[in-house]
This record gives sequence, structure tokens and C-alpha cells, in this order.
Amino acid sequence: MTGESGVSGGKVRVGFGAGGYLNINKPQDWTSTDVVRKLKGITRSKKIGHGGTLDPLATGVLPICVGAATRFADTVLLGTKSYRVTMELGSSTNTYDSTGEKTAEADWLGVTREDVVESLEAFRGKFDQVPPMFSALHHNGQRLYKLARKGIEVERPARPVEVMSLELVEFNAPEVILQVECGHGFYARTLVHDIGEKLGTHAHLSGLVRTHAGVFKLEDTVTIEQVSEAAENGDWRTVVMPIDTTLQHLCETTLNPMFVEMVKHGRQLSVDDVGNPGDYESGDRVRAYTPEGDLLAILIFEPEKLGWRPEKVLAGI
Repeated sequence: MTGESGVSGGKVRVGFGAGGYLNINKPQDWTSTDVVRKLKGITRSKKIGHGGTLDPLATGVLPICVGAATRFADTVLLGTKSYRVTMELGSSTNTYDSTGEKTAEADWLGVTREDVVESLEAFRGKFDQVPPMFSALHHNGQRLYKLARKGIEVERPARPVEVMSLELVEFNAPEVILQVECGHGFYARTLVHDIGEKLGTHAHLSGLVRTHAGVFKLEDTVTIEQVSEAAENGDWRTVVMPIDTTLQHLCETTLNPMFVEMVKHGRQLSVDDVGNPGDYESGDRVRAYTPEGDLLAILIFEPEKLGWRPEKVLAGI
């Protein structure tokens, strides 16, 4: 076999096959679990889950993993995320957003556009952020939001986060709209709360739209209604994105029929069976395709074991 190594950003070649992604534009006031439950009924899929929670208040990009794509849920979280953030000056809440109970009020009339622009500088780059009490993080085995609902507040250690860009989009006080691109673990609600304090007033999140998450973009989303309509018209898979949508950062190789059968049965390929061994380091992974162009497996390079081990093999290929 001659390995055909691709590069990041290569053409997505595989069809739905054993699974794929639904890039859903999440409705406001729906939980991410609500979306999964609804889509499970529409698709009749036994394996389905979301790739990163969105708060009920938020709308926008919510990747849903269907079928074998659930095995690649970790790849959905790769890369950055971006949000359009609407903040309301003058009051704070216990949830840091408009769904919570008001905890404090302060005059905001002295806050200017220039003040907001200047305050944003402190929230760019790498810094530590204290997560909100109303979050899904754990404390001594309990979810923080469950403690918060009981009126219990505990100390939360600050966590490192990164903001790649943060810009003022619109200033119409008391409403302020921001655009932020950030890394994993970042809380937009905390950002708004902290900006309010920095401005010498209070603030809470009143609107949130996720405009991208990894390779998933808002302009490519579909609604739950569109998925349902596609199902009624014969096949909801017409709006599915293929599994290798999230795997374009890996090189690719096409296997000959003999090696396809070996990988299907979990057998290791030799070092020389996938491209030039000199192009890879231990732990590198590649997308392996059948001659027909279907994604078959993710192979991991283990030169110390003299081969390529099938790490994830798609059933039903």
C-alpha cells in the first residue's frame, strides 16, 4: 500500500456512514439536554449527545454527535469558541445572567464608551477566572449549581483561561454588546460580571449567541425544525455533517482492501504500511479511509511497537 498523507484542512470525503454531526442553532430557553432529547426522537438514534453545553439563555452553535460520532466528541471541543455577548449595566444577579435573582444595583450613568473599551484590555490574553457558583463544576462530589440553589456559596479556585480577542460591538447603555473569542473553560457570564465591577458598577449577561465552536460555524447551523422537516421528507441525514469534519487537523491515508480487513479486526499495520515513517512521531494519528472514500479508523503511530495501532474503528464500514 502507498499511504496518501494529507494535510490539515483537507477535503472532507466521507458521507454519513456510521455517524455524523448536526450543527444545531440552539433555541433560547432550551437546555442542551432538551435538544438532544428532541433530536433523539426525530432521528431514532440510540447514540446521540452534545459536544459542549450551552446555557438555556444562549442560542447559536450546538454540535450534536450522532451514532459513531459520539466516539469523537472530544474533537468537537478542539480549537476556540466565539460569542456575541450582551450585557446589562446597573445590576448583578446570583447566576450572573438575566435568569437569576437580583443581588445588587448601582448607578451606571457615568459609564462611557471609552470606559468600556479601556476595561476590556484587562480581559484579553491569558488570565485567571473564577467560575460562577451556578455552573456544572464539582465541589466535593456535588455540582456547584445544586449548592447554589440551596443558597450555599463555596470558594471556587480561579482557573486559567485565554481570550484571543475581545471587542466592543455596540454601546447603547445600559446595554453593551461585545464579541469574544476564547479558549476552553471560559465563562461569558463571569466576564460580564467582572467587567461590571471594573467599571465601578454592576452588570449581568442578558443575551448570548455562540457564533462558532471549533470547526462549527453559526452560518452553517440548522434548526431543529429543519432536521424534523428533512426527516419528514425521507432522510434527516441530508443535513448531517460527516465525522471527519472535526478530524481535518490529522493527516489522511487510504488503505488497500487487505489492510482494510486487518484494521476492521483490530490488527496492527507495520511501520511502513502508512506513508513515510520519517514523516511521523510516536503518538501521531492519521485518518484511515477505505478505497471507496469511507472513513474507517483513526490509527496511532507506535514505532516502539513497530506499527500503527487502530485506535478507533468505525463499525459497519
